[in-house]
Amino acid sequence: MIPYVLLTAVPIGSIVSILIVIAAIFLILAILFKIGSVFMKFIFGIIANSLMGLLAIFALNYFFNVGIAINTATLVATALFGLPAVGTLVLVHILGGM
Repeated sequence: MIPYVLLTAVPIGSIVSILIVIAAIFLILAILFKIGSVFMKFIFGIIANSLMGLLAIFALNYFFNVGIAINTATLVATALFGLPAVGTLVLVHILGGM
């Protein structure tokens, strides 16, 4: 026995509009997923840079007694630029800037 829903005539325009809505939903979900993955990659990069930079500053202070203070400025610099920022901080400290 064929269900009653399949026996009724469905206009072609409504099927096309349903398919357009489904395609639009998939497109929006794909865009949100792409934006989300780019954002998560950025956040992971910031966290990784921060951890590597802080670890490098701790190691330099512990092993070589460099004396670089860990404050907001050094944290922001190492979070954004990573190990090159640590190198710059060491050079500035050696040259007498800190």
